[in-house]
Amino acid sequence: MTLDRNDPEGSIAEAAKAYSNWGRWGEDDVLGTLNFLDAAKRREGATLIRRGVSFSLAQRFDMDGPQKGWRRRTNPVHTMLDTGTDAALGNQGFPHGIGGADDVISMPLQCSTQWDGLGHIFDHGVAWNGRPAEKVVTSDGDLVTGIEHMAPYVAGRGVLLDVGRTIGTDGELPDGFAVTGEHLTATTTAQGVSVGRGDIVLVRTGQLARVRRNGWGDYAGGAAPGLSFTSAGWLHGTEMAAIATDTWGFEVRPNEFEHAFQPLHQVAIPHMGLLIGEMWDLEGLAKDCAADGVYEFWLTAAPLPITGAVGSPVNPIAVK
Repeated sequence: MTLDRNDPEGSIAEAAKAYSNWGRWGEDDVLGTLNFLDAAKRREGATLIRRGVSFSLAQRFDMDGPQKGWRRRTNPVHTMLDTGTDAALGNQGFPHGIGGADDVISMPLQCSTQWDGLGHIFDHGVAWNGRPAEKVVTSDGDLVTGIEHMAPYVAGRGVLLDVGRTIGTDGELPDGFAVTGEHLTATTTAQGVSVGRGDIVLVRTGQLARVRRNGWGDYAGGAAPGLSFTSAGWLHGTEMAAIATDTWGFEVRPNEFEHAFQPLHQVAIPHMGLLIGEMWDLEGLAKDCAADGVYEFWLTAAPLPITGAVGSPVNPIAVK
């Protein structure tokens, strides 16, 4: 794909037409590319468990997260409703000495490790599968493609593409580095791993490792390595089920067009129906993969079945 940095509208329209999956799974579809992840693919993924070692790919959900209030995205607020102090003082009102603790959390659904649902992004007022955005997501939530529909299905063969180690310097890509389809293919070749239909692909840039050393800075919304707009064809052609990165916004920032905001999202979600994950912690998994040379594994990453949600926190678990 050619990229005219002064014409985001034209480039987005061209890519949307070329890589659309509208109607591919029927007019009532609510799963998008998760349709590629079928029972056979899950059975294949389950055979990848050899050592039984597991990795949580979630960042922490606490007040020390990266959010700075962009579009009212804040870090989680965790509040205790009952505590050990209450139990010790005997003021909980329970019989025979039993006590307990309870808590509540308040947070945007996309403040830490998360999935973008199909109702998260629109293109000129049109949602996934060509539906009018105003009929899909209202003040009552996503009435059609709420992320609860995906909850049973996000489990199968995971593949780590450690682009940071393969292409970068000292295991990391610099902010503003655009990861193209050619970079992704080079990484699969270097790692001796394939990416194909129904896979859940994880792309490590190394940015999360860097901000952990240096502080969050502008991790949330600032400059970052990420997927190039030109990678849309690669994403579509692989027939992957989902993809996630260790960055805040999945695609390269600043974006590759003048006066644009997240143009790859505008193609990938409403037109491809691609499930996108962001802010995943791939460091422990990547270290293990580099040590044993195995970059495929069983991965389960179910969103919370929050009715009508357009995104969801997730604690992905990779097992090798």
